[in-house]
Amino acid sequence: MSDRKDLLIIGGGLVGMTCALAAARKGISSHVVDRATAEELTAEGVDGRASAISTASWNMFVNIGLAERLEPLGCPIESIAVTDGMKPGRIDFRPEPHEGTLGRMYANRDLRIALFDAAREEDLIDWHSGAEVVDRHRDAFGASVTLADGRELTASLMVAAEGRRSPTREEAGLPIAHWQYDHAGVVTVLAHEKPHGGVAWEIFYPAGPFALLPLLDDEQGRHRSALVWTVDEKDAPGVRKLGKRAFEAEVEKRMHGIFGKVEEITERAAWPLGFQHGAQITDTRLTLIGDAAHGIHPIAGQGLNLGLRDAAALVEVISDGMRLGLEPGDEQLLARYERWRSLDAFSVSLATDGLTRLFGVPGKAASAIRRFGMGAVQRLPELKRWFMDEARGVSGDTPELLRD
Repeated sequence: MSDRKDLLIIGGGLVGMTCALAAARKGISSHVVDRATAEELTAEGVDGRASAISTASWNMFVNIGLAERLEPLGCPIESIAVTDGMKPGRIDFRPEPHEGTLGRMYANRDLRIALFDAAREEDLIDWHSGAEVVDRHRDAFGASVTLADGRELTASLMVAAEGRRSPTREEAGLPIAHWQYDHAGVVTVLAHEKPHGGVAWEIFYPAGPFALLPLLDDEQGRHRSALVWTVDEKDAPGVRKLGKRAFEAEVEKRMHGIFGKVEEITERAAWPLGFQHGAQITDTRLTLIGDAAHGIHPIAGQGLNLGLRDAAALVEVISDGMRLGLEPGDEQLLARYERWRSLDAFSVSLATDGLTRLFGVPGKAASAIRRFGMGAVQRLPELKRWFMDEARGVSGDTPELLRD
């Protein structure tokens, strides 16, 4: 039995489900397939990470009807402080009062719950959770998958949103450039003595960035920030195994007292960090979005936002094409999507890779040069404005769904 939709989205995570909801707003139907169940993906402690949602990505959530669900859960990012080891010469990115914030911080779990609740209410989305894909097929007439229970799902276009190790991309043989940074990101949530004031801190050390990202106070009134601490990969197991007090002491040492005493309040996790960029992100009746197409270092917090831009651009291209009578899987539409996304994704990927390498150069001379450059940016309003617009996702050719 076959139930044909416009899109067959493999991967129902943050990017895949946002794509399905955005498509539904344009009258585009989707199958969404994920091997995990919603309960598994939203269980306490499964993913303790938090994501910076840029201004443009927030506009997308508003435009697809998620504002009411998400508004009370996000912490505004009022400013970003960038410093080389807390030495003199830092940059402070702070927008003018009429410009709003630089984004909002959300726990990934909160984002998933909001997306999944909305998907359950959407008639144009058929969500197949806990479903294993055992066969994929694409030809000139459409795309299909067979699930482990024998069901066949068909659509005009297959969308791979499975993440960095996308089996769909691998099976299609799409080339990808990739390398590891020999770093791991240690992730946890801290309660701290002093309020963060909505400031996101990016403190660069030779081993990698030490990021403190503002979260809302919890029910007990504790001030909280998410920590993403980049360490050498060989040191990651040791950092994970540190006792709670020893870990807190190491964190406080790197924070230089900006938030006072800290307490680790969630389970600690570590994730290997690497780079990948798809040289080709479309094929016959297939397109890649999110980490299946590109994976970047979390140094600037742009990974999820980049994936959401993919989703917004894909939905706009398909919607425009369908108004002209074209199928979502039409080669012309896929070519337009690839042209639109390739340059932006490559530029962001290259910039984050360059920053990672620049701030990883050890030595006093390298630090002095970096701080000189940062001081120059601090003194040049137009250059600071450009960096802030990039961080907010409002520069360049932005898809309609990302606009206010």
